[in-house]
Amino acid sequence: MQTIEQDRNHVWHHLSQHSVLKTQDPMIIVKGEGSRVWDIKGNSYLDASAGGVWCVNVGYGRTSIADAISQQLSTLNFFAGTAGTIPGAVFAEKLVAKMPGMSRVYYASSGSEANEKAFKIVRQISHKKYGGKKYKILYRERDYHGSTIATLSATGQEERRQQYGPFVPGFVEFPHCCEYRGQFGDVDNYGELAALELENAILREGPDTVGSVILEPITAGGGVITAPQGYWPKIQEICRKYNVLLHIDEVVCGLGRTGKWFGYQHYGIQPDIVTLAKGVASSYAAISCTVTTEAVFQEFLADGAEKDVYFRDISTFGGCTAGPAAAIENMRIIEEEGLVENSALMGDYLLAGFQQLKEKFELIGDVRGKGLLLGIELVSDRANKTPAPEQVAIRVAAMCMQKGLIIGRTNRSFEQLNNTLCFCPVMTITQEEADFILQTLDSVFSELSL
Repeated sequence: MQTIEQDRNHVWHHLSQHSVLKTQDPMIIVKGEGSRVWDIKGNSYLDASAGGVWCVNVGYGRTSIADAISQQLSTLNFFAGTAGTIPGAVFAEKLVAKMPGMSRVYYASSGSEANEKAFKIVRQISHKKYGGKKYKILYRERDYHGSTIATLSATGQEERRQQYGPFVPGFVEFPHCCEYRGQFGDVDNYGELAALELENAILREGPDTVGSVILEPITAGGGVITAPQGYWPKIQEICRKYNVLLHIDEVVCGLGRTGKWFGYQHYGIQPDIVTLAKGVASSYAAISCTVTTEAVFQEFLADGAEKDVYFRDISTFGGCTAGPAAAIENMRIIEEEGLVENSALMGDYLLAGFQQLKEKFELIGDVRGKGLLLGIELVSDRANKTPAPEQVAIRVAAMCMQKGLIIGRTNRSFEQLNNTLCFCPVMTITQEEADFILQTLDSVFSELSL
């Protein structure tokens, strides 16, 4: 087909080794409807990865979002973010209404960019208030925050960082909170002990040098890790004790995926900065948001006599009105169709099904997650928790695709822990579709066990 050859000869795909396309055709997706997509050869797949990178939250084929974008672009397609627009103002108000304690929305166009903005906010506050000394940003092992050099500097996944150094100074890692691979043995207070690793890092670096900590509420691509009980309240307590801004990266979790509007809302904490992208408009248009408290925003207010106090940043496509127009309609769909509630309900259903698969197959070491963000960790020895080789996860994903199911997996992120299958289906998923996921996995694991 002409399109296949055009793609093979001219498109540089993300995260792909193109030498394989010398002997096999590139996959080209041509249509989506609900939970399903179709490739150029007519094959249909249930997409349990929400577009491959956790983002098509309300499903494919939403004509009302397309119509909202079209109408807005016909009226005003763009104006730089130095001025306001109607959809930008409307969505900002709707968004912070879902986020008690948060106040201001800074628009850009990707999750990496949203996190970059947050880093710049922290650095500028450091220069303005602390003589440039309180500039360090702590990040957690296994978390992911973006693909730019600065966001990779804050990413706790060693394979993703390979070949891209040297990295930006001032980013400091501290240990993960995955209880399945816990570092404290069999203890009752694992969550608190894991959180204290943040305090240890702050004390080691010097509290007067640490400006913020960035954390995913649920580690997504790093293995779908939910924090143990007691972890998050202790993290917030430590941040307040040492005057460290708490930055929650909701790029994957935000807008209902975990069964609440935002992942951090499961834990009763109050962030200073929240970053959003993928689910904000379900990827019908490019948009990201760096959301702050009013207190953070106030750090950038001054009278005309003070030079360079305002946030000296701009994002060109943060001024495109398609993003907030799509986000307004996306939020309406989530509210009116009860998709936050469906995420919680169907997430529990799938997690229970994964538990049953774990009881049946020794290859499964752990299942975890919250809402429609779920993971299955594969092991070659359950007693010793020996990680299954990455090739096993690759094979499971390939076999699922042959059976009409697209799933995700940890992909060249770690030296030894690329062994988690990742599930992030659209938030409209039905029980029948969830059963197809479970039945397909059962079939694949059965074939692998033969």
